[in-house]
Amino acid sequence: MSEKWISFSFAHAREFAVAALLGAGASPAMAASLARATVDADARSPTAVGFSHLVDYLDSLVAGRINNKAEPKRTDPALALIRVDADGGIAQLGFDLAFDDLTDKARTYGIALFAQFNSFTSGELGDYVYRLAQQGLVGLAATNGPALIAGSGSAKPVYCTNPLAFAAPRRNGAPLLIDQSSSATAFARIREAAARGEPIPAGWAVDATGHPTTDAKEAMRGAMLAFGGARGANIALMVEVLAAGLSGANWSLDAPDFMSGDRTPGSGLTVIAIAPALLDGGFEDRLAAQLQRLSGGYGVHIPGVSKFEALNRARGDGIRLPSALVSRISAFARRRD
Repeated sequence: MSEKWISFSFAHAREFAVAALLGAGASPAMAASLARATVDADARSPTAVGFSHLVDYLDSLVAGRINNKAEPKRTDPALALIRVDADGGIAQLGFDLAFDDLTDKARTYGIALFAQFNSFTSGELGDYVYRLAQQGLVGLAATNGPALIAGSGSAKPVYCTNPLAFAAPRRNGAPLLIDQSSSATAFARIREAAARGEPIPAGWAVDATGHPTTDAKEAMRGAMLAFGGARGANIALMVEVLAAGLSGANWSLDAPDFMSGDRTPGSGLTVIAIAPALLDGGFEDRLAAQLQRLSGGYGVHIPGVSKFEALNRARGDGIRLPSALVSRISAFARRRD
């Protein structure tokens, strides 16, 4: 039987997400922040960071893993530094509240850094730097969460998927956007395969004894693997230091599970914003020309173009969601009745 889909306009999709979040107990500010991020993520690429991941947030709000009354607390330890305690809430709200000041500081000082701790997982990491690129800034972001992947020489999970995201603006075109995890695949793909009883490719994970496995359920009890072996694991460690070390967040080994219990993972998020125009006034033109040379003359895939185009299409055409997912999310909205 083919899966049924339901279409939403862009505005209706946000309203749908807000209603579900309010039904799960989120504050209006939290609901608005996460709804925007969810819809944009799903529009760019309907993967595990869009509405399917919203279910994790909704479940966590009800269970208490997300503080629904969180009020992010900000300090500025130096002129170009912003530090935020997310108060056990969502990462997106703390970043949204500091976003305008972060961009202003980057334009004033050439570079500015945002560091946040004590939050739920960060969602689509590329969203944070994509928004900076829209403001003419180069962005670099790192985040962590509960341990899921093994380190170099380890058979037990010690890091989260620890993604790294980068974005840069170019003249009259899609921002360059690179958003990739340190793991060989996304955690959600293994979780979905386990739910369907399907195998996973070799090289994605090990079982609880540290042996390679293609059994998704065994992988859920074991550890994911980093891409590229030790090199990918080293990048995961670098991200861990940037995200948790600099911000004061939980190390992945110390982060509570984001799918069970009633404690926040206490994740970290570090975002660096750079004003390229202060270094080279022609940066956006030069980058546009270089990306065109790479793609047109050498056949290089330029990350970010397809997501930029998909987001623009979705603003006019809306988005489509599986009916089963819509029903699951709608159940939270009905809690307000």
